[in-house]
Amino acid sequence: MPTLHLPSDVPSVDVAAVEQFAQSATNPDVRDLFLAIAGLLRDGVDVVAVHSIGTPTLTPSEVAHRLGMSRTHVYKLLDRGEILFHRVGRDRRIAMEDVIAFEARRQREKAALAEVFSHRDQTHSAAVDAIADLL
Repeated sequence: MPTLHLPSDVPSVDVAAVEQFAQSATNPDVRDLFLAIAGLLRDGVDVVAVHSIGTPTLTPSEVAHRLGMSRTHVYKLLDRGEILFHRVGRDRRIAMEDVIAFEARRQREKAALAEVFSHRDQTHSAAVDAIADLL
């Protein structure tokens, strides 16, 4: 499965060139793709593009490397059903689309948790005020 890795330290002039190319694209899907890539690079995020034919599968070790966690932790996620997999003989294989779905779900959960913690003081103050009004 061929991959292309763009490091997060891409010069800003190159990011601007990608944005300019994206704006000139006539296909909205292509435009959105390149704008998303430019935004990630501007934010300092590494971008990895994976070319696949059909549904590529990964080993637990490859998934662990992609997610930046230990293979043992990936096996725990598989056992809990958080990442879908199928067996090839006695080995486990994970579809790339399931890894991407897990990553997206994990990002949404992190964002929701950050939102809760960012409003914790406001929620606490509102609760104290509500209790004070009851007294």
